[in-house]
Amino acid sequence: MTDGDSLFLGLLCAGVVCVLVILADGWFARPKRDPGATSVEEPMLPKLAGYTLVGLSLAMLWRLFRYEAVDFSLMLVVVGAASGIIWALDQAFFARRRKRAAAAAGTPLERVREPIAVEYARSFFPVIVLVLVIRSFLFEPFRIPSDSMMPTLFDGDFIFVSKYSYGLRLPVTNTLLIPTGTPQRGDVIVFRLPPNPKINYIKRLVGLPGDRIRVDDNNELYVNDKPVPQERGPLYAGPKQDLLNYADAPTVIEQLGANRHRIMFANGGVKTGEWVVPEGHYFFMGDNRNNSKDSRFQNEVDAPGFVPEQNLVGKAVRIWLNLDTRDGPLWRRIGNAIQ
Repeated sequence: MTDGDSLFLGLLCAGVVCVLVILADGWFARPKRDPGATSVEEPMLPKLAGYTLVGLSLAMLWRLFRYEAVDFSLMLVVVGAASGIIWALDQAFFARRRKRAAAAAGTPLERVREPIAVEYARSFFPVIVLVLVIRSFLFEPFRIPSDSMMPTLFDGDFIFVSKYSYGLRLPVTNTLLIPTGTPQRGDVIVFRLPPNPKINYIKRLVGLPGDRIRVDDNNELYVNDKPVPQERGPLYAGPKQDLLNYADAPTVIEQLGANRHRIMFANGGVKTGEWVVPEGHYFFMGDNRNNSKDSRFQNEVDAPGFVPEQNLVGKAVRIWLNLDTRDGPLWRRIGNAIQ
């Protein structure tokens, strides 16, 4: 377990303690001090637990977006399940007790107040379920964290990924439920990094199961011993163009299957070699061919190697935001389809 994982687990445990404090007060202590269940005041301890819970939630979200190594779907499942259980337990046992106590105290039912934790659970549960269904079966947002897909995608791009392009899968386990399509050569795909499935990578699909892939010293790509068509393009111009490895970097228009897209060759060494894709696996490369840890790198903890089919997350389809201000906000990219 890494230090980051330990920190996240510590925040989660502290959050559970806060929830238990709030529930213990709302379900057991409150009926004794407020028989009519009408008070809006909270004692100091559960009030502090509530404030602490908000802070812990913000800290966990910061950890999620800062390191991008926490399964957000797992978080949604856990929080949604907890909200549903709290709401169900309250309806099954404690709501009736409140109503009986209120009737004995002569309090009208419309004035009976739920504990604050139950109000939050009842409000959040349907929202979390809706978000989980959309993220799991329709579209999921991702942020591009590196330069490996330049010039197609830039560091800081926010994109939508179609979750139904290659089959409907269960959240968290990624188990295939209903096949809806197969990956095509040239698709830009998000997948779970095989050495560490908590991390998502995005690359372009180059090799299908059984393919022979070769990259030579001139950065020419061969699929099954046939060269992939490339047309010379202009020198790279765009974000980070003043950096040494991108200054006057050549670009080409490449055609993989039916897909035409632009790639670039950053200044630096070429990763050459020949690979045969195993059955049930795929071979990916970044569009920034000389600056991409992809399937050409085998048996490394931060490189995908051959990617098994069950690690596929979805097809990248559209850019919806970029707030990178180093070169000015890239407003013109918003809404662009990903080729």
